[in-house]
Amino acid sequence: MQSVSTRTVLLLALFMLAALPAAAQQRNLLVWGDSLSAAFGISEEQGWVQLLSERVEREFPAYRVINGSVSGETTTGGLERLPAMLAEYRPELVILELGGNDGLRGIPVAAIRDNLAAMIRLIEADGGRVLLAGIRIPPNYGPRYTEPFHENYFSLAEEFELPLLPFLIEGIPETPELMQDDGIHPVAEAQPIILENVWTALEPMLREAGG
Repeated sequence: MQSVSTRTVLLLALFMLAALPAAAQQRNLLVWGDSLSAAFGISEEQGWVQLLSERVEREFPAYRVINGSVSGETTTGGLERLPAMLAEYRPELVILELGGNDGLRGIPVAAIRDNLAAMIRLIEADGGRVLLAGIRIPPNYGPRYTEPFHENYFSLAEEFELPLLPFLIEGIPETPELMQDDGIHPVAEAQPIILENVWTALEPMLREAGG
């Protein structure tokens, strides 16, 4: 028969093991984007991803927001970096916001789509769910390119049955004072608008996941 002291030690050990999952099972939400999500031209604290992190902490504290966004990132670079990020954080939810820099470089639409589709497959194979955030590029690229470029996001959302945010910065480019001088990146004052755009699509996913 075990002594009382040994039994007590075992019970304490079992209690500690039972308590570990609550801390270890931190549920991660990954933002995988480019400069629009990397707070380009403003402080990181002002960016919409930081605002999202604060809101998630208040309303869905089981989740932690991780920003893996890189200014200038393309779908090719995002695809190359993604496996290591998935292995490290195992995110349950991923906001996929890439393609804008490909579009500005005139990369073929089919190649952009292939890269986005490959990232979606990787995320889903790892057990994550994707919120696809669409991007529009300036109209001076011409409708023969800009229209199929934007349609990519709708067709991918349909193919993979994903929630879709059609345009990350909807309602901002039409107001010049909400854009930086480059005409591409929103100013700090526009970041709460981006947050609301994202939150509309993201909140149902968080609730469904029981966050």
